[in-house]
Amino acid sequence: MTPAAQLWPAAGWPVLAFLLGSIPFGYLLCRFAAGTDVRRTGSGNIGATNVLRTAGKKLGLLTLLLDAGKGWLGLWLALRFAGGWSRPGLLATVLLAAVGGHLFSPWMRFRGGKGVATGLGAFLALAPGPLAGTAVVFALVLARWRYVSLASICACAALPLLLLLPLGQPRPPAVMEAAVLATAGLIILRHRANLQRLRQGTEAKLGAKAAVHA
Repeated sequence: MTPAAQLWPAAGWPVLAFLLGSIPFGYLLCRFAAGTDVRRTGSGNIGATNVLRTAGKKLGLLTLLLDAGKGWLGLWLALRFAGGWSRPGLLATVLLAAVGGHLFSPWMRFRGGKGVATGLGAFLALAPGPLAGTAVVFALVLARWRYVSLASICACAALPLLLLLPLGQPRPPAVMEAAVLATAGLIILRHRANLQRLRQGTEAKLGAKAAVHA
């Protein structure tokens, strides 16, 4: 165990990951760089896709990178300083906290984004092999149907299965498998409005402009 893990209480790592995950980068970028409230346009989501439709490619890409970065940082810190894979229960809690911070941001009255980019960053730190597989799933679905939401849902559904494949790393402990399944489930659940719009044929495709809500 590292000196940081000995000095820092175990409960502090999930708290830190939650606080990092809770930073609403999409909202902040649109508010201060574009002068708009992203919650009042398009889907009302603070994630990269709605920022892209609301404020353009640059802020959309920056939101994606920052949201992914906060997920990556929370997990990287736990892997580097909190005992990493030698403490799978703690690592599982940090994963859920990082994504949960984005989903339930206290700065947004516990209403946040959908967790795709933050989950992307977290799994980049945890399991880059399976994540590469989900990226392929995402790209194929997006190329075929042009729905970011559908591609995200399919990628999340594929991740727990890909985690079981021998992709250059040992199979994770059961508690981590459960955390990955729970994380994927939460992200998919946050897409329930998108699923309804997909069924109704009203979901916006990639490249569509966001409508402004009064």
